Amino acid sequence: MTESDEMLAIPLWINGHAYLTMAPAFFDVRDPRSGRVRRRTPLCGAAEAQAAVASAGSALPSWAARTTVERAQLLTLVGDALAGYASHFAHLIAEETGKPGEAAAAEVSDAVALLRTTSADGGAAGGIVAVVSDDAAPLLGLLQAACPALLAGAAVVLKPSPKAPSAAFALAELTARSGFPAGVVNVLHGDLAAIEGLCAATAVSVLLFTGDPALGAAVRAIAAGHGKPFRG
Repeated sequence: MTESDEMLAIPLWINGHAYLTMAPAFFDVRDPRSGRVRRRTPLCGAAEAQAAVASAGSALPSWAARTTVERAQLLTLVGDALAGYASHFAHLIAEETGKPGEAAAAEVSDAVALLRTTSADGGAAGGIVAVVSDDAAPLLGLLQAACPALLAGAAVVLKPSPKAPSAAFALAELTARSGFPAGVVNVLHGDLAAIEGLCAATAVSVLLFTGDPALGAAVRAIAAGHGKPFRG
């Protein structure tokens, strides 16, 4: 990793803190409006996926033992914290996706509402849940899959698009500030190799996907190759 990589690379989030790794390659995150490289996404693989899954596994028993009401209260606290940083999150989303400011702000507003209102879903996945999203809605897309799973007592590994990784990392920071136990929410960066790593991890119960159907089909094929349940 070069000095430039260290300055620009966005960390993973594992076991309740930022996690730097010696990734073999990086993806340049460019502001579509200017073409300027804002940061670099580490393209991780099996080792980092396993570290994130192990973190989730350590946190799972105590998190699953909490009541639904307790878990809902923590999600609401994250929503309240997100509301306080709404402009910052909207800036990150606009900077990495090229969305107009109003559209980025609307995505954050929808994410706040989701965190505050997620209700119990009998079909939500439990255990360790991997969530993969594209860059169409880098914050809301992840939360649409993760919130019901977290409320059901699952620990999650979020895998955002390498094109728009910052909102997921900032969200993980907010979960820690809001009282989430370390390891309940983890963020793994990367592309298909990271997804392969998650699917190869036997402790992962299911892979959830939100986003473009074409990408979803590719992710589904990876999951099927490992015999991993897939929803998307």
